Amino acid sequence: MPGLPMELRPIGVVRSDHAHLARTPRQPGATGEDRLAHIELHRGPGVREALRDLAGMERIWVLSWFHQVRNWRPMVLPPRGGRTRRGVFATRSPHRPNPLGLSLVRLLGVDGLVLHVADVDLLDGTPVLDLKPYLPAVEAHPASRAGWIDDLVRAEADGTAFPNTVRWSDLANEQREWLREHHGVDLAPTADVLRRDAAPHPYRRIERCDGGARIAWRGWRLHFTHVGADVAITEVRSGYGPAALAAAPPGTLVDDAAQREFAVRWPTDEPCALVDRSEAAGDHPPSR
Repeated sequence: MPGLPMELRPIGVVRSDHAHLARTPRQPGATGEDRLAHIELHRGPGVREALRDLAGMERIWVLSWFHQVRNWRPMVLPPRGGRTRRGVFATRSPHRPNPLGLSLVRLLGVDGLVLHVADVDLLDGTPVLDLKPYLPAVEAHPASRAGWIDDLVRAEADGTAFPNTVRWSDLANEQREWLREHHGVDLAPTADVLRRDAAPHPYRRIERCDGGARIAWRGWRLHFTHVGADVAITEVRSGYGPAALAAAPPGTLVDDAAQREFAVRWPTDEPCALVDRSEAAGDHPPSR
């Protein structure tokens, strides 16, 4: 019967380096990095026996509870696909009537009650409800239709999904080339995001800032202006202000050596003041 309560008991918890909802990968493996994490199972009768034979699986499904989701809306704004809102059931948005998560992760090993995993798209502290093996013979259907996502992929292939033109100022280009040449930091993916859509969006990590806007990429912030279809990246800044750089122990920051050398070469004040956060987030929760 609808409305009857259901009882769920977490069997464990995720321990990952993802601390912010909007900065967490939208899908497992979306960043192209390993993103190592582990799942700590709670002690209890039968738990060790339940894990028997799991170590032979290369990938597993993790069913979880999106514990930081406080509400849901029937229409959400995915980070891909322009400004078109989609029905939440046609997306992977965490903002659902019941905030259940389904993540396909790589299993690296089982150590007692600890599962070492990779390609994780879950926040640190996420409650785990269940684990299931991934069976490629019955669960992989690459020829299946994917509706609006198929349309988006075709639009990206023919270029129509990228209406904006992105250009770099002399300063921003100098900073970009210096980071790439001296530290192997590649800022090019940010241009792909801005070519698709430069409007503020929490999951694209684009925010209004000091009369313009900025996009966050790892530990870096690219400031830009956006007029019509023209996007001009004006400056690259560290995501860490002088105080944060000075207080952080060596080796603890994202791109640590690059951050410290960059701050000496292009010193700036504290990061710019963000404005209009409510407009950036919109009146509907974003999709993952």
